[in-house]
Amino acid sequence: MTSLEAPAKLTWSLEVRARRADGYHLLHAEMVTLGLRDELRIDEGGTGVRFTGPYGASVERGPGELVGRALALVARAAGVTVDKQIPVGGGLGGGSADAAAILRWAGGVDPVTALALGADVPFCQMGGRALVQGIGEELTPLPWVEREVTLLLPDFTVSTPACYQAFDEMVAAGWRPRGRNHLEEPARRVEPRLAATLDWLRARYGPVHLAGSGSTLYVEGRLESPEVLTGPAGPVRVVTTATAR
Repeated sequence: MTSLEAPAKLTWSLEVRARRADGYHLLHAEMVTLGLRDELRIDEGGTGVRFTGPYGASVERGPGELVGRALALVARAAGVTVDKQIPVGGGLGGGSADAAAILRWAGGVDPVTALALGADVPFCQMGGRALVQGIGEELTPLPWVEREVTLLLPDFTVSTPACYQAFDEMVAAGWRPRGRNHLEEPARRVEPRLAATLDWLRARYGPVHLAGSGSTLYVEGRLESPEVLTGPAGPVRVVTTATAR
């Protein structure tokens, strides 16, 4: 039995630079890995993928499941048990991290090949801290910076495709993106609960940022707060972690 770690990724900043003719968006983003992580146990004599842990029941099964797709990509067969500690659908790259762990276990693939599993997989395979460009396949390592981070996790998710669609519609209507995360305003439009939660948290804690297009919010540093906050759109779980190499 082999154990693998699959660290979450945090999109520290995100600029959407252009939209390609095929509909994909060109990015200029800083991503970092976090101490928050899933653990995979590999049984090379087994079959099937099983999910356990606090978020195991939330993983979508079927042909789109990324661990099985990663195994197929590297032409390997194994039984895999994933202890899901990374929230699902919050923008922390949990599924991509799990797929990337399989790729590393199999010896790794080039970023363009990894991109077939999703835009976050090339970075998750490399880890650390990087400038991410193109549609996720252009990676420039950056010096590692130790940062303590507080994650603020609402109990709802935000659709990434819907955020990009809203982004395109807003740009077509004359809006111009700005700020640390170009998807914040589209995400607020797509999910009003996110807008209410973000405004409420900023009034309490100051600079609170949206991580990528997901519902995860974060603050640099440690917050003195309960483990669960009661926000205007429901509970918000508070998790303190740090950047990881």
